[in-house]
Amino acid sequence: MTDRYGRDVLSRDPHHSKRPTTTDIPARTGLVVEDVTSGWVGAVVRVEKSGGAHVVVLEDRRGVTRTFPLGAGFWVEGRPVRLVPPVRPAAPAAPARTASGSVAVRGARARTARASRIWVEGRHDAELIEKVWGEDLRIEGVVVEMLDGVDHLAAELAAFSPGPRRRVGVLVDHLVPGSKESRIAAEVCARHPGVLVLGHPYVDVWQAVRPERVGLAAWPDIPRGIDIKVGSLRALGWEAGSQADIARGWKRILGRVRDFRDLEPSLLGRVEELVDFVTAVPE
Repeated sequence: MTDRYGRDVLSRDPHHSKRPTTTDIPARTGLVVEDVTSGWVGAVVRVEKSGGAHVVVLEDRRGVTRTFPLGAGFWVEGRPVRLVPPVRPAAPAAPARTASGSVAVRGARARTARASRIWVEGRHDAELIEKVWGEDLRIEGVVVEMLDGVDHLAAELAAFSPGPRRRVGVLVDHLVPGSKESRIAAEVCARHPGVLVLGHPYVDVWQAVRPERVGLAAWPDIPRGIDIKVGSLRALGWEAGSQADIARGWKRILGRVRDFRDLEPSLLGRVEELVDFVTAVPE
């Protein structure tokens, strides 16, 4: 005999497909809903928090508003829904910045080196510029080279032969009025129109790092006759008895530099000017 009910009479509910299913729907502004309990029909004005819970404010066709707990118990176009908070659009991400503060160009390849150059007085100057401006300089194709002291600047320029399309930007330490450095700068700039010499007022580029980054209120005034690096390290309470101590001390100072905000404006502005000078060359 055929079993007309099947093996399990409870395995299928013949009324299941007729029951409306409650679905989640974001309570977007302007959505018209009906509160099942009260019969109130209105458009969503806003969703807010009240007493730690989300509520929805509805406005009817006469402009009267009422507040209801967010959740189940609403109808939309004849179907039961559970109102949930609307998904807020993510705020646009701020553009990534390089250590110099420029907008980062992700995925950009380093440009072939330009004929123009930036010269600095020593290794520490070069390492500081690389840390803060290195990414920008690679994109611009600007090479930074070390100059063995400003005393040799005239001879180096004579060998380099700068010109309108082959410029040299020079960053000099302690470029202040009346100094030897300022005299040399004036002479070479008068002789070579493709050269720009700029500098900062500090005896050493170490002092262009904001002193608070190394725990000082101000960089110390080092008496004449004492090497400024040695005197600075002693003021910091660090070892300063050998060249290796000086190298380690500089690495510690450089490690405290995160980006352009850790440098003095008197250095920042000069480096930016030099970059502009050597890149403003007609292709």
